[in-house]
Amino acid sequence: MTTSLTAEIGSNTDDLLGLVERLVETPTVTGNEKPGQEVVIEYLESMGLEPDVWVPEESALADHEGYAPTSVTAEVGFEGRPNVAVRVPGSGDGPTLTVGGHIDVVDVTADEWTRDPWELTREGDTLYGRGVADMKGGLAAVLYTVKTVLESEVDLAGDLIVQSTIEEEASGTGGALATIERGYLPDAAAIAEPSDIPNITVASAGVMYFEVTVPGVSAHAAWGHEGDNAIGNATLVYQALEDLDRDRKDRIDFEPAYRANPGLEGNVTNINIGRIEAGDWPSTLPSRATMYGRVGWPPGESREAVRAQIEAAVAEAANHEDWEVDAEPAVEWVGWQAAPHWTDSDSTIAQLAMETAEGVTGKTGAFTGGNGGMDERFYKRYYDVPSVSIGPTPHNIHGADEHTSVASLVETSRTYARVITEYCGVAD
Repeated sequence: MTTSLTAEIGSNTDDLLGLVERLVETPTVTGNEKPGQEVVIEYLESMGLEPDVWVPEESALADHEGYAPTSVTAEVGFEGRPNVAVRVPGSGDGPTLTVGGHIDVVDVTADEWTRDPWELTREGDTLYGRGVADMKGGLAAVLYTVKTVLESEVDLAGDLIVQSTIEEEASGTGGALATIERGYLPDAAAIAEPSDIPNITVASAGVMYFEVTVPGVSAHAAWGHEGDNAIGNATLVYQALEDLDRDRKDRIDFEPAYRANPGLEGNVTNINIGRIEAGDWPSTLPSRATMYGRVGWPPGESREAVRAQIEAAVAEAANHEDWEVDAEPAVEWVGWQAAPHWTDSDSTIAQLAMETAEGVTGKTGAFTGGNGGMDERFYKRYYDVPSVSIGPTPHNIHGADEHTSVASLVETSRTYARVITEYCGVAD
């Protein structure tokens, strides 16, 4: 039965690529996911399924250990941003499996693209478009696989949960976490994030965003000696964080993070200041600078420990001999506040995913992960549900000319066909 399913997937890709095209051509930048969810709903209904469509409520999530409000939530809230899930009941006593992924994508800088980011462009085996790799291509592969499985009349023993969630790019708390909290808790989860099949992702990084408010004393530039430029003080904070970043890189290692990308060795943790705001006039010394940063780290440290190191480094900047203002910089933790996760590669779902992906591709895979934040963390970290990523080969995700390949999408779909039927089991 599994052989006939994978053969069907390989011989008929028009449906798969048609769905990828519809999803890519429907912009779903985080905060505006509804248009893409409508495509997903229509596709699920075409299978005869009745998807559960709901808008998450922040009040119902606020007390959860894994929840943190995001900048997107603060700006637009959850209204008009539905999650979509459906449970396909099994007819036996097999385990329950969740498959799917997130519908949202990051925005584009259009002038950097050499192709229209909101159109699916095919050049040979290569597919271009925003989200085609992260992760509308993988999501489409899952949905197409589920349709193929249902049309084959395979009688699954266990339940299959299919989901399309919001705001993973802003932390996922209103998406994957809200879906689990709604009652869609499986025995294992396989999410179609781009894993570079046959590699299987088993770990994700902790990711936290922070703001540093740096004080100064305003003055007219002509009497600058009477003031204290906050931008200059911000450079001292920046240097302190750079020093901490180098120290952490020297002492923190997580080998799975660079199994598939050797360039990550020595770079499995990172502190980055991505934006700074200060001043409003060239002739005035600014009295305040605000720095916006991100820290990422692999499994092995708690959020509390990482926060303490960042805060200590920022505070130490005020002890520098060039720090003259009678005030100290302050750190505030905002947005992403994700803890890392690590699923045991010996778990049933991880072993099945690897065996299947290697069999489908004819290549040797590796268990990888730990350098990026992912929805999979919610399952393992807070519910002890093993979770992995099985997805296509990614190129330039979050960047210009993002792309993947038709071959890796087909391989992803074929892998899910076997994983679904073998994990859930087939009823007698």
